[in-house]
Amino acid sequence: MSAATRTTVSARRERLLGDAPGAFAVARFVRVTPQKSRRIADLIRGMNAEEAVAMLQFAPQAVAQDFRKLVASAVANAETTEDLDASDLVISTVLVEEGPTMKRWRPRAKGAANRILKRSSHLTVVVQPADTLPKTRKGSSTSKKKGGN
Repeated sequence: MSAATRTTVSARRERLLGDAPGAFAVARFVRVTPQKSRRIADLIRGMNAEEAVAMLQFAPQAVAQDFRKLVASAVANAETTEDLDASDLVISTVLVEEGPTMKRWRPRAKGAANRILKRSSHLTVVVQPADTLPKTRKGSSTSKKKGGN
C-alpha cells in the first residue's frame, strides 16, 4: 500500500515522513547511552541503506548491531508497505532520544553510597528513496557544532 492510498496516518509517520514516500523503524528502551548511540547515528545518516548495513555489520561498537537490525527493518518496511526498491533507499533521518534512566546504588567506604545511572535510548531510522531527497552533502550545516566559533 502506498502513502497515497492510506486512509489513516499515525502521528509518528506524519511527524517523520509526512506525505513523502519512505518507511521507518523504531527500537525503544535500548540499553545503551544516547551519547554512544549518537556516534553511530552520525556515521550512517545520509548513507545508502545497503552500504550502512554492510558497514554496521563490522563496526566494533555494540550499538552498531542494534542499528543494523533497525536499518534492515526499515528497509523491509519500505519494501512491503510502500513497494520501494531496497537498492534505491537512503537513510534520511536518524533520531536518538533519551529513554528512561534506571537509578542504582553502589556501596562506598564509610557507609556512603554512589549513584549509578543506567541510561537507555530510543532509536529511530527513516529511509526514503534517493530521488525524493534534496541534493545536499552528507554532514551539511544543519547540525550545530559544539564549541569553537
